[in-house]
Amino acid sequence: MNDHDHEIHGDRIFTIIVNKLRAAGCVFAEDEARLLIASAGTTTELSDMVELRTTGMPLEHIIGWAEFCGLRIMVDKGVFVPRQRTAFLVRQAADLIRQKSVVLDLCCGSGAVGAVLAYLEQIELYATDIDPASVQCTRRNVTTAGGSVYEGDLFEPLPSILRGHVNVIVANAPYVPTNAIDFLPPEARIHEARIALDGGPDGLDVQRRVLAAAPLWLAPGGHLLVETSERQIHQTVDIFTCCGLITRVTRSDELDATVVIGTKPVP
Repeated sequence: MNDHDHEIHGDRIFTIIVNKLRAAGCVFAEDEARLLIASAGTTTELSDMVELRTTGMPLEHIIGWAEFCGLRIMVDKGVFVPRQRTAFLVRQAADLIRQKSVVLDLCCGSGAVGAVLAYLEQIELYATDIDPASVQCTRRNVTTAGGSVYEGDLFEPLPSILRGHVNVIVANAPYVPTNAIDFLPPEARIHEARIALDGGPDGLDVQRRVLAAAPLWLAPGGHLLVETSERQIHQTVDIFTCCGLITRVTRSDELDATVVIGTKPVP
């Protein structure tokens, strides 16, 4: 087979894959086809990967990584896939971080937020998650940044020496109301850990627990940033202010992202 035949054969496979992905409802079929082809080692592996995608498994779980804020973030099966809207949370946090800041990535998932912040600035990074698979994934993503990763419930596994010394806490905590889980796309509903999605009856249970403890861990003048939905803004702000934080809301219509920022007053 000459180079021309290889090219025709490759084009034919690409077209077949694109058509299969489109039929399965994949909006960015061409881009996904290229990534699947580039990630597969053999035609059999490629066929299996395409089949998984057409059944609804997230592309990131199939190829093993997600592009996030210009970095390749490792994402294992079952781990929460970083959303592009969360880039707004990263940008808001980056504006508040100074060199050598102590930064905590709470409910870290794959560790994507912390990894990007450590790439942008030299920080002392800590991350926690209650899901063992997420903790394992985060360790792979923040190792080069020298981050410390802990498995456990919110602040519980952190060394007590950090109390009152954290400059920035970023918390992409779950905020989907329990009764809305069934209406999420199958990529999330079936293939991501429910604990990474379910925020309780009104979606704010985890936020309340984060806010109840955060002032104890923040340094004076330190900041807590939480991603929330537009419809939950007023409730989230109320939770922040009730915990004694100076609160403001930031919004990106382009990314459909809302971040509430609370600052611990300086005595």
